[in-house]
Amino acid sequence: MTSSKLLLPLRIPELGPSLGKLVIGTGRTPGGVRLDAIRYRLVTRVIEAAGEARRLSANEERGPAVAVLGRDAWLAAWDEAVGALATTLVDRFDAQLQAEARAVRMPRRLRRRVALDHGERRSVAARLGSSGAILIPALDAVERCGETALAATALERDAVTAWQESLKTAARKLEAAWLALEDAVEAETARWAEVTDRVAQWRKPLWPLWVLGALAVVLAGWVGLMFGGYLPAPEWLIRLWERGVGRL
Repeated sequence: MTSSKLLLPLRIPELGPSLGKLVIGTGRTPGGVRLDAIRYRLVTRVIEAAGEARRLSANEERGPAVAVLGRDAWLAAWDEAVGALATTLVDRFDAQLQAEARAVRMPRRLRRRVALDHGERRSVAARLGSSGAILIPALDAVERCGETALAATALERDAVTAWQESLKTAARKLEAAWLALEDAVEAETARWAEVTDRVAQWRKPLWPLWVLGALAVVLAGWVGLMFGGYLPAPEWLIRLWERGVGRL
């Protein structure tokens, strides 16, 4: 069995430079939504994980050091960011839809149909989450290289170097995934803006008024023809008339 003293130290690379615009921001507010708080949280999770990995590595806890920066850790950080963003967007879209529905005096039962249901909320989250597809191959590489680096000796220095490079690549891909996520927010906002516009254009249907108006015209014409002697009055109307006259 290989002694831990013969194994190469697992030095954790600085990931901040590789995170790029995730750290400094993009200067965008896609769809008018400020994403800084969610971005800060994502960066913080990655930086804190790297710090914890350094602590574990210094204590020669190689397995935990690799695991804390493993595939699952990166995915958990990404999923948390996407989930928080999806909730923010869905709540915003729902509020806009309800505001427009109230503005056009849409009946309450129809407003309930306008509200986003669980299926639509999940669909928004799924479309946003798909921005992270570019991240998956890089995380698979982190997992493979991490397993090799665990047992790397002085003769296998390249294994540790490959693992370190895979972490930097994952950080760069996380930045790319974030940029794609901002684009997805723009697209999602435009999608729901169209829905909101359709709600704003809603008007109460006029056909009941047209039907009542047509019936009133027909009834007035019929009564006029009867009083003019052009049509015979029905028996029930004659009896009703006689009763009314009899009471006078």
